[in-house]
Amino acid sequence: MTGPMPGDRALALLAERGADLLARTTSVACSGRELPDLADELAGLVVRSASSLTFCHVYVLDEEERTLESRGTAPALLGEGDVGWVAAHGLARSHGDGRGAALPVRSAETGRTIAVIDVRTADRCPDEDLELVTALAVLFAPVLASGRRLRTAREREHSAERFAERAIEVQEAERARVSRDIHDGIAQRLAGLGFHLSAAERALPGDPGRARAQIKLARTLCELAAAETRAAIGGLRPPVLDDLGLSAALATLAREASRRQASLNVGVAVSGELEAELPDHLQTALYRIAQEAVGNCLRHAAAEGVDIVLAQGRDRVILTVIDDGRGFPVQDVFAPDRSPGTYGLRGMAERAELLGGRLSVTSRPGAGTTVRATIPVPSERDGT
Repeated sequence: MTGPMPGDRALALLAERGADLLARTTSVACSGRELPDLADELAGLVVRSASSLTFCHVYVLDEEERTLESRGTAPALLGEGDVGWVAAHGLARSHGDGRGAALPVRSAETGRTIAVIDVRTADRCPDEDLELVTALAVLFAPVLASGRRLRTAREREHSAERFAERAIEVQEAERARVSRDIHDGIAQRLAGLGFHLSAAERALPGDPGRARAQIKLARTLCELAAAETRAAIGGLRPPVLDDLGLSAALATLAREASRRQASLNVGVAVSGELEAELPDHLQTALYRIAQEAVGNCLRHAAAEGVDIVLAQGRDRVILTVIDDGRGFPVQDVFAPDRSPGTYGLRGMAERAELLGGRLSVTSRPGAGTTVRATIPVPSERDGT
């Protein structure tokens, strides 16, 4: 197989094939097409430019760097199959039957593989065609890199729109929940409290024993109303965040999870700068992501251990929740036909993206799950 090709050599080789090839590539690059149409056009250009290629797929790595997608064929998982292996290792690889190969497309900025060109032939693939595809991969790199950036921007824009819509729905649902809690719980307790206090007032001074009994019942209702009030407030924003900060809130979350499932060992580790410097809305978002991830462990993972790790730096904070549970196929959960609220993962991802960050999920059946949220810290934190 041919190795990496310098840009000047690639241009020289393509120029030898005729100026029209460079012109066609430039035309596709300037067409304004977006992925996956752009990848389809480049794939067609490869087949038309070679002598013996029967078809070509251009697989583009997704933003989460888990799968490579190409229209008209199943996604390729990173590290699996020829396409996944090439994406993971950044090296070209011939197909086992010798009829074609998969070749990496590397970003000129980072040197990392961003796409894979998979070509097939009816018979053994000629070396000159592989050399041509290698040269085209160099030319395609900035085009596909631009397409990925545009796709990411579109996806984040759509995610922000979806998050805004869901935020309104959640807000209305939260208002309805608080209203029900107050009406069915606190309001009823206070009404009962007033009844018993009135009964105690009527019993005095002639029947002090009855008055004491009514006051005791009133005190019980008062305690219940106070507990329900604290629960309602905690549902809106955990008071421990305001009182002690994010570290203590995560520790409280871990203790509550262990109480709910005695067989589950939940640990918390915090490193880096003090969380008191984090903005309130960022602390709340990180807490909610951790809460959802731990809740998923309780509901679905059948795990024995969970680690909550918060690592803080000058410009970002990373929250990682790791469990040793049953795991799941991530690509199925994020499939377009699945419910948007599946396992709450999309909601967590949208929450992170709305803050300019990203959420990654690593899991497979029988191997546990890792949820990692990386969120930038506003520059105002440094006074810049």
